[in-house]
Amino acid sequence: QVQLVESGGGLVQPGGSLRLSCAVSGSMFSMYDMGWYRQAPGKQRDSVAVISNDGRTTYVDSVNGGFTISRDNAKNTGYLEMNSLNPEDTAVYYCTERQPVGAVFRRDWGQGTQVTVSS
Repeated sequence: QVQLVESGGGLVQPGGSLRLSCAVSGSMFSMYDMGWYRQAPGKQRDSVAVISNDGRTTYVDSVNGGFTISRDNAKNTGYLEMNSLNPEDTAVYYCTERQPVGAVFRRDWGQGTQVTVSS
């Protein structure tokens, strides 16, 4: 089975930086797109950034320029570098992988890691 494990969350002061990691196992990681979502209290889970299997990246407008998504296929690991964080970035951050299964696609999710931006 596919497993995704996020790490690197925690408490950071406004203006600080944080680096999240997503370790993936049980899949051909290098073949699939992966991304990061976040869910703040009282809100739905929304996309943050996506990276294709060959390294093409997409960011939502609210984080473009401040966040950087990357991947290391040799380590089966994805990353999200977050700079200039503000309290509005506080959320549970989830890693996801999308892969084709027959004629359809499936998504697998990690358990999430809490990011809290506060003084």
